[in-house]
Amino acid sequence: MRLGVCYYPEQWPETMWARDAQRMRELGIVQVRIGEFCWSRIEPQPGVFDWTWLDRAVDVLARAGLDIVMCTPTATPPSWLVRADPDMLAVGADGRRRGFGSRRHYDFSSPSYLQQALRITRAFAQRYGRHAAVRAWQIDNEYGCHDTVLSYSPQATRRFQAWLRQRYGSCTALNEAWGNVFWSHDYSSFDDIATPNATVTEPNPAHMLDFRRFASSEVQHFNRVMCSAVREHAPGRPLLHNFMQFFTGFDHHAVADDLDIASWDSYPLGGLEMFWFDEADKARWHDTGHPDFAAFHHDLYRGMSRLPFWVMEQQPGPVNWAHWNPAPAPGMVRLWSWEAFAHGAEVVSYFRWRQAPFGQEQMHAGLRTPDDVLDVGGSEAQQVAQELQRVPVQPTRAAATAVVFDYEGQWLLEAQPQGRDCTPLRVVFEAYHALRSLGLDIDIVPAHADLRGYALVVLPALPLVSSKLLAALLATPAQIVLYARAGAKQDPVTIASGQPPGLLRALIDLRVARVQSLRPSVRLPVHCGGQTFAAQRWREDVEAGLAVAVDAHFDDGMPALLRQGRVRYLAGWFDAALQREVMLRAARDAGLAPVPLPEGLRLRRRGDLLFVINYSAHAACVEVPQTRWLVGSAQLPAHGVAIARHQRAP
Repeated sequence: MRLGVCYYPEQWPETMWARDAQRMRELGIVQVRIGEFCWSRIEPQPGVFDWTWLDRAVDVLARAGLDIVMCTPTATPPSWLVRADPDMLAVGADGRRRGFGSRRHYDFSSPSYLQQALRITRAFAQRYGRHAAVRAWQIDNEYGCHDTVLSYSPQATRRFQAWLRQRYGSCTALNEAWGNVFWSHDYSSFDDIATPNATVTEPNPAHMLDFRRFASSEVQHFNRVMCSAVREHAPGRPLLHNFMQFFTGFDHHAVADDLDIASWDSYPLGGLEMFWFDEADKARWHDTGHPDFAAFHHDLYRGMSRLPFWVMEQQPGPVNWAHWNPAPAPGMVRLWSWEAFAHGAEVVSYFRWRQAPFGQEQMHAGLRTPDDVLDVGGSEAQQVAQELQRVPVQPTRAAATAVVFDYEGQWLLEAQPQGRDCTPLRVVFEAYHALRSLGLDIDIVPAHADLRGYALVVLPALPLVSSKLLAALLATPAQIVLYARAGAKQDPVTIASGQPPGLLRALIDLRVARVQSLRPSVRLPVHCGGQTFAAQRWREDVEAGLAVAVDAHFDDGMPALLRQGRVRYLAGWFDAALQREVMLRAARDAGLAPVPLPEGLRLRRRGDLLFVINYSAHAACVEVPQTRWLVGSAQLPAHGVAIARHQRAP
């Protein structure tokens, strides 16, 4: 467990570099990331390279004893390249070519840009691949940031047509699969198929889903080419990419297959502000972030990382890009750092070392202020570094609870949500939130995962169920919780044969006869165990077989929560209290020991360590028998962290 920082030597006078490196070590930083935005300084003109300044920066950092993560600079192609090859620019859904002046302006489908990116990546790897201080490589930066996965350019159109030709073989097969008889959409040539934008009204959802699949494969191809170039010249160095929060633009599991480390960029306050959380949650957690936001991503990216995952960018203070940008509450930078380690992180790296006084991110805090004074986040990072010396590294064991997360299911439900606020990612997060509020450790796994070994398996937002997934569900003895819309579709996008839940009828004998989405103001009473809860946004009318028990019902008597043996089905989008009640029952039936936690208090286990995290603005007390406190105590202050180790019997 170690701390790192993101550093940009090209943005500061060279006279500051050695002092910066010394102060990093004094603070407890042992690793530094460099290089991701420096293409124009390395190659100021086509084919004219200036490595001298970066060579000196690497030497300065290495002499200070810092490990270096070198980045490939392909996220920011320079202006001369754009001028020479304007077709490398992506085209937005509005048909307009994106321009130079920000970042991530390239098109994943541009063959010419792929070659330019490969050329500069290979040049970096040849120069620094075997440097003793360069211990790891970051490929590109934040794939898809600023909605840049999808491009509607001529080259993307041509490659999409080729992708469809390979997938379907003939237009006859494609027309049948897409249901193109509807609205006279039959194609006689693959060359006639455009990208699904600029249509009069919504495009065919099957067309949309396949375009999302294609675009994801373009990201995967780009990443694979870059990884191969680096591996050739940097043998034995782990490769990583810094994924983003609440982002489903491509299949991260597929991209991670070519990496050694899945890392992500953690900005809990910006994440709270920019996503679906209601005003009450945004006010309650405005300076801490939602208690399950960072944890969700830790478990997601841990689940796709061959080596222990990293947090490549940890928010150290106010950011610049959200609608509103509050400062973290005192103690939160420390809390976020320890929470990452609790979930199995090997590295927490802060963005950035010093706040820049210029450019688009000049209002984004660093560990130090622009006038080079240690900021609040820097002081808290220093505290974490000191505390790390008291906490042993422990393995992260598989959890007993799994949440199945599928990117294709997300794309399908985004293409055809059926309700304006029926956000599929929110469904997954709310299921995770319900489980974590019970003190459970959670693995987030892909739809092709082996589910044996889990006691509880939860499937939210999973409209497509493959025969492989069905076999895995049948093979596991785990308790299973199916959320509404599970198994509702068949590939590519048709209603499941015999009505939903389609293949999942092998697990529970029911038929979804009708569905409806609900306005935000509508809350339907749901009666369960003598209590009344609510459904919102979504409701299903379900017909159940004789073997199915009804554990909750709507006001009109129709089933709301159904159970057959070890399988439960939610026939609606339930409020947080009812979701937690469902998970509590399922966890107990699974033989787990769920503990309903006070608001804001969270637990996580790593080896024989227990981490207690208090997001609340109030002090909390926990009773954990047979433990020795390594950090903190059973009395947690507001926004506090405590770490205990189980005592071994003599």
